[in-house]
Amino acid sequence: MRVVIIGVGLIGGSFAMDVKKLHPDAEIIGVDKSEEHLDEALQLQIIDKKGDYSALSNADLVYVGIPVNVLVTELPNILDAVGDETVVMDAGSTKRLICEQVAEHPNRRNFMACHPIAGTEFSGPAAAFQGLYTGKTMIICEVEKTAFKLQERALAIFQDIGMRIRYMNPEAHDKHIAYVSHLSHISSFMLGKTVIEKEKNERDIFDMAGSGFESTVRLAKSSPDMWTPIFEQNKDNVVETLEEYIQNLTTFKQLILDNDFENVHQEMSNTNKIKQILKGIPLTKK
Repeated sequence: MRVVIIGVGLIGGSFAMDVKKLHPDAEIIGVDKSEEHLDEALQLQIIDKKGDYSALSNADLVYVGIPVNVLVTELPNILDAVGDETVVMDAGSTKRLICEQVAEHPNRRNFMACHPIAGTEFSGPAAAFQGLYTGKTMIICEVEKTAFKLQERALAIFQDIGMRIRYMNPEAHDKHIAYVSHLSHISSFMLGKTVIEKEKNERDIFDMAGSGFESTVRLAKSSPDMWTPIFEQNKDNVVETLEEYIQNLTTFKQLILDNDFENVHQEMSNTNKIKQILKGIPLTKK
């Protein structure tokens, strides 16, 4: 098996490591705009060798883990270079614009639009680890547009890794992911911003921050280079979720101002049902 990883950071690198565990004889070729990342991936044995788009013509699998703004531009070029038997999978956190970009491409049948619900707040090859995808969900959009035999190859890899498969249309994906992922990152970034601006003494933050603060602000350590294009591509859905979130914050603030702590308690009690909704979701640990 010949596998090309375009973008050898956390997402692409972890996928490469999982594939290598399943298929020790697989040849893993890394493609990345950063020579430093490629050198690091080689040193960490995430990839077997460096490559470029010329490696795509006889690849079995191509996994693309690059920022979504770059993905929109590069995906047509990637599909231009693949062979008839190559399946290309992306890992973008938005799907509508990406799917629209290649809707009329002559090699659309070679592309499977994917989004793994997996990741950490870290980036780069050193952040990659085996098992990132195990037990996680892989969302697949417009699967009917991918050639069936190529679908089978990609799905077999995902299932062997231990992923759950979920099918959605791109519009539904982008709407739902705005609530459960994009809003979470914005909340974390803005909580971090608020604390940094209010607490000028960094030592006070370090000494007083407990596990609750650390877990809530964890996502603020994520890469702005990755997340800014996500918010841009999913702007309408992100704004809608923010409006609802701000309204809930405003209502909660008013309850406190009104000394209505009975309803403060009720609001939190009603929200406790999230424990049942999230029960069973595996935590990501390196």
